[in-house]
Amino acid sequence: MISQEFIVKKVTQIVLHTIFWIVVLFCYTYFFGHNTNNINYVFSFSLFLIPVTMGTTYTVINLLIPKYLLQEKYFLFIVYCIYTVIISALFIILSLFYGLIFLSSLKFAGMAPMTRSPLFLFVAVYFVVFIASAFSLVQHNYKSTSANHELRNKILEAQLKLKEQELQYLKMQIHPHFLFNTLNTMYGFALKKSEQTPEMILMLSNLLDYLLYQVDKPLVSLHEEINHIKDYVALEKMRFSDTLKIDMKFENIPDTIQIAPMLFIPFVENSFKHGQIRNQKLTIVMKMIYINNEIHFSIKNSILNFSTDNHEYGIGLTNIKKRLSLLYPDNYKLEVTKNKEWYSVILILKL
Repeated sequence: MISQEFIVKKVTQIVLHTIFWIVVLFCYTYFFGHNTNNINYVFSFSLFLIPVTMGTTYTVINLLIPKYLLQEKYFLFIVYCIYTVIISALFIILSLFYGLIFLSSLKFAGMAPMTRSPLFLFVAVYFVVFIASAFSLVQHNYKSTSANHELRNKILEAQLKLKEQELQYLKMQIHPHFLFNTLNTMYGFALKKSEQTPEMILMLSNLLDYLLYQVDKPLVSLHEEINHIKDYVALEKMRFSDTLKIDMKFENIPDTIQIAPMLFIPFVENSFKHGQIRNQKLTIVMKMIYINNEIHFSIKNSILNFSTDNHEYGIGLTNIKKRLSLLYPDNYKLEVTKNKEWYSVILILKL
């Protein structure tokens, strides 16, 4: 079924083309009417020349330009242009004989001066063809530019959706891991029937509230993220008891700073999960400071040897890097270093 929009477009196109050829007809009449008062002769001659001009013009703009020139088939375009010029030239000469035979009764002097020379006829016809062809090329260029712009927008939209899906997938990987660690800690306290279990449940409730209602937001307050880290560390302190030595510093953190949620907690989790007790202590040193519109975050944990849990640590670190690349492309710097005693991470985030 033909849509109304298509019908309106076609009708508009026909009207515009009709107006164009009416204007050309009057231009021919004015041009060929120079130095003559025989308007009937000039108008009839112009009316005969219009179909020749129309045929040549539409051959060029509807066939030669789109099929050969725009397809970069330049040799064929030149060849068929030559054919078109030859055929149209024959019809232009025929129009000259039409004026001589039928309009001036074989009296050469009776012809309008501008219609006696084939050169003037060629100039008139091919000038119109040139103008129409130039307009057609501009129109094709505009359509091509619009189509490319629309295609780029669709590609960007598809890439954005893909990145959003990948980001959601990475978040889903973080959530189970986080809950598993926390529930394991609670399970240990429940087995011991510790008096700290209710307090631990309350902290877990706060963490779950953050996890369920804040993590899906594009941005959260940096203070909320820090409170989330503090709650997590408090839970781990209960689990490790006297075997944990942790030093945390959060300096110069403005209230207005917002970041993507769950950016720093994976590093904290990894420190507890992969850190090892050395000299009867699991030692973790964490620092966050805001300087010149940048967040400088560092954390290191004690280890016993260089190769401990390299594979698991690598998987987690890969996911973190992917998430940072999606959220802060070219606006972060992540450094990971190891030695025999420490596993260190430094993250600089440009806001």
